[in-house]
Amino acid sequence: MPAYIALLRALNLMGTRGLPMTDLKTLCEDLGFKSVRTWIASGNVVLQSRKSESAVKSILEAALSRRMGRPVGVLVRTAPEIAAVLAANPFPASHNSHVMAIFLDTPPAVGCLTALKNHT
Repeated sequence: MPAYIALLRALNLMGTRGLPMTDLKTLCEDLGFKSVRTWIASGNVVLQSRKSESAVKSILEAALSRRMGRPVGVLVRTAPEIAAVLAANPFPASHNSHVMAIFLDTPPAVGCLTALKNHT
């Protein structure tokens, strides 16, 4: 059964109604996901499902929207996709707390990285 990592956007930010990770774990289990694990209060969930990546995303977004009373963005990646990101780290000697990866639903606009580099 495929393993997925679900990254929930702005779930437990200061000033927002948060969702305890125990409740998030229970919600995921109630949705039929298996081997559910959460990571601190990050809103990151590791789970298993026979459903597709896009189906897992849709199911989680709908359930979280109902639970939180507002939309909650969810990015879902497979375990091999996350492993590839880790393996491609351009700063392997840096401490983990000094390196960040950003995941997007769609590719960024053409030229946006160049514009960003020129802005700094």
